[in-house]
Amino acid sequence: MPNVALFTLTSVFAVSLISFIGILTLTMKEKGLKKFLLFMVSFSAGTLFGDAFIHLLPEAAESSGFTLSLSLALLAGIVVSFAIEKVIHWRHCHLPITKTHIHPFSYMSLAGDAVHNFLDGIIIAAGYLAGLQTGIATTVAVILHEIPQEIGDIGVLLHGGFTRGKALLMNFITALTAFLGAGVALALTKTVEAIQPLIIAFAAGGFIYIAGSDLIPELHKELAAGKSFGQILFFLLGVGIMVGLLFLEL
Repeated sequence: MPNVALFTLTSVFAVSLISFIGILTLTMKEKGLKKFLLFMVSFSAGTLFGDAFIHLLPEAAESSGFTLSLSLALLAGIVVSFAIEKVIHWRHCHLPITKTHIHPFSYMSLAGDAVHNFLDGIIIAAGYLAGLQTGIATTVAVILHEIPQEIGDIGVLLHGGFTRGKALLMNFITALTAFLGAGVALALTKTVEAIQPLIIAFAAGGFIYIAGSDLIPELHKELAAGKSFGQILFFLLGVGIMVGLLFLEL
């Protein structure tokens, strides 16, 4: 497909700008912010699962079927995501801080986000390598996943001692690592065309891990019937958007 690099880099830039949505953390009241994040997490989980199973995996299997290699690449995506979360402590700790220094968990948060955004770049590139429709669907899924995460990240940095301006700046800088991930994916695919389906399957594995291990458990913490029903609706809405993208003639 022509202009894969252009579409990929444009989408990565758009996703990087989402880092500034953390400004909402500075303006919203805590109660309203928590309610907003709750439904965004559910919506994000639906889009991630939907993109993995409706767009990425069918595209990866289209050329030669769902082979053992694709299964291993899918599992690799899950394992790598799991390893990153373990090693870099993707789930931010909340230790006491002092007024004289920035807490180490803030730097750990930035390091984890940099690696996470690097993988987002790979995922977006893999989507466009499969086709324009899949690339757009993947970009939408990444953006919807980034919105609640970036809002939470700014909150963590502020809690850790960063000023508002520096928190926004550092969060944006880590978001730019997505360009590096996209470049690596595009370079590898250009060099070895056969690994394109494996990159796509790997990306799907990362989406499945994030949605199933990080997002769904957060939703189970809410037990109220009304809010739980709302979560299910937002989850289905996320999946529905991914289904709807199938009917776009791109």
